[in-house]
Amino acid sequence: MPNTDTRRPRRSFGKIHRERSGRFQASYIAPNGKRHTAPTTFETRGDANAFLAEQQTKIRKGKWDPRPENAKPSRLTLTAYADLWLADRDLKPRTRALYRGLLDRRILPTLGSKLLASLTAADIRRWQAVQDASQPTARAHAYALLRTILGSAVIDGLISVNPCHIRAASSTTRRHRIEPATMAQLEVIMDSMPERYRLMILFASWCALRFGELTELRRGDLDLRHARVRVTRGVTWIDGQPTIGAPKSAAGIRDVAIPPHLVPTVRQHLQDHVGWGKDALLFSTVNGDQIGPGGAFQKHWERARKAAGRDDLRFHDLRHTGAVMAAQSGATIAELMGRLGHTTPAMAIRYQHVAQGRDDAIARRMSEMIKVAQ
Repeated sequence: MPNTDTRRPRRSFGKIHRERSGRFQASYIAPNGKRHTAPTTFETRGDANAFLAEQQTKIRKGKWDPRPENAKPSRLTLTAYADLWLADRDLKPRTRALYRGLLDRRILPTLGSKLLASLTAADIRRWQAVQDASQPTARAHAYALLRTILGSAVIDGLISVNPCHIRAASSTTRRHRIEPATMAQLEVIMDSMPERYRLMILFASWCALRFGELTELRRGDLDLRHARVRVTRGVTWIDGQPTIGAPKSAAGIRDVAIPPHLVPTVRQHLQDHVGWGKDALLFSTVNGDQIGPGGAFQKHWERARKAAGRDDLRFHDLRHTGAVMAAQSGATIAELMGRLGHTTPAMAIRYQHVAQGRDDAIARRMSEMIKVAQ
């Protein structure tokens, strides 16, 4: 009886991925433990298979070279190496899109055609000098990315030294000074939002959740018996499409205690605005879709913050407001880190510094101690 099984046999070496263009991308785990991607895509799967077979033969014979094909320093351009560098990284979709945008818009138009081995510190200084100073954060990120890529080129033996030597070029001073919302302002904002979005405002502030965490919460993520919300996922938007994934760090996966006074509001929201399945979105558009940046929600938010006299307040600032409230309540650095999903104490320390009202309260209580003693 003829074999009618048309399933493609499982590869024992390497991976082949078909791109949207129809071409095939091949990659493999090299002896150095890193995934290497072919320097070009292939028209057919057979061509991609041939490339992998060639690399496997080189590895078996001990002739494999960590440098990509045609990667001699005298021939490799920054564009060619940067593309290979990006393809070899295991990055979250949003990070990959960020790096791709920085390369395409800020780095490669000026430096991409230059040979990797010919790049000098003077080239980097001239490139940095013409970067848009009105966008300091993007400027710093572009420099940091370029320095990292060229650092990898040093490790790969393609250049002898990293030409990026501009002091503090990868850092920037925060331009947006965060002024936490007051209780009165939060009340005005919440009352000015449609009912289906009011709990979202409360969770953003009182639970200090990020926008991407809030908009991916499901009914099953709530544990009202213990007044907790479980954060295990977030949604990011790339080219207008939602991408759901784990938080950017292990610390982002956490249980956040819901302040007791919010629990009745949560129950009412579940009854009025959330489907019954455990996967039903906790917050959604009027059509039941996932809330994205911009759109109707952004219009409602802008009107609400204006009503509170806080045109400067970004939605993310509600998270900062919640962090400051937690610090004012007496949360330690470790407790703040756990509640906010931070891996380092730097931001927690900043929130404690912002919570200046707590220091005033401490001083008042110290004076009250003297009155009691008298």
